[in-house]
Amino acid sequence: MSLSAFHALPLPIVQLSLDAVLKCGQSFRWSTFPLPQPNDASREYRLCLYDRVVCLRQSPTQLFYRSVYPDPQPSETQARLLDAETLVWLKDYFQLDVDLANLYQEWGVRDQVFLNIKERFSGIRMLRQDPWENLVSFICSSNNNISRITKMVQNLCIHYSPPLLHISDPSCLESRQAYHPFPSPSVLARPDVSAKLRSLGFGYRADFIQKTARLLVDTHGTGSETWLMNLREETTEKAREELLKFMGVGRKVADCVLLMSLDKREVIPVDTHVHQIAIKHYGLKGSANGKKINMTPKIYEEVNKKLVDVWGDYAGWAHSVS
Repeated sequence: MSLSAFHALPLPIVQLSLDAVLKCGQSFRWSTFPLPQPNDASREYRLCLYDRVVCLRQSPTQLFYRSVYPDPQPSETQARLLDAETLVWLKDYFQLDVDLANLYQEWGVRDQVFLNIKERFSGIRMLRQDPWENLVSFICSSNNNISRITKMVQNLCIHYSPPLLHISDPSCLESRQAYHPFPSPSVLARPDVSAKLRSLGFGYRADFIQKTARLLVDTHGTGSETWLMNLREETTEKAREELLKFMGVGRKVADCVLLMSLDKREVIPVDTHVHQIAIKHYGLKGSANGKKINMTPKIYEEVNKKLVDVWGDYAGWAHSVS
């Protein structure tokens, strides 16, 4: 499919690199397709929302986007309105109101270490995801890697959400792929979900997902996803307190959700890697020998405070680059 089917949004790659942002372990449902005859763009990325599939390509200066809708197809007037909605969603999802180049410059002034690496890792920004999908995805992330988390999240969609539509692959028109929205809390709250997820290789995370969905539905009913979304309006401490009530949600998972879907831009999810960075480059006391340590609440807080002092209000964004 040629780019004539896409709308173009002027956007330099220093503001957003799809290759970096969609593969770095923030979101796990984007499908990636190499293009058979790349011109400006070499890949296409696709994500299924509840009512459409969004397709993206990118050149050094522009973001190309289009939406595909299930039948019956919208009229020309309806399509224009729907495409305008897609643009609003894109700007929100990628938080394009935030000038990333200015942030990189600010972090470089504050931090010599960042100044030395920023050219190698440009265009990395935080997504503003759906909180429910983000929460479940990071429950899956416990003791896991990106490849396995992606498979788990895809299995959740395939087994618990009917396909919205089928679209031909851009690299092979004869091959059609099914696109599934993310399942709702009420679907994943059913009692039989745990056993099914265990059979799909979720292990102990199966119970965490079902019980989290169950608690959410029992407490907030049909307004569960709206309630999660409204945590954006709470303080970081209050929103974290609410997230920690869910099964399988510890401090790091809660902080990932706070940062990646609940607008808490200063929050830094701390793991061994981040701890080692704080020791090696930012003067935190400890041994920078790379050995796994017991991440106590005290150490977690010390790392957070140290790096927020260095990077400021968008510390969570800066940590994703470092």
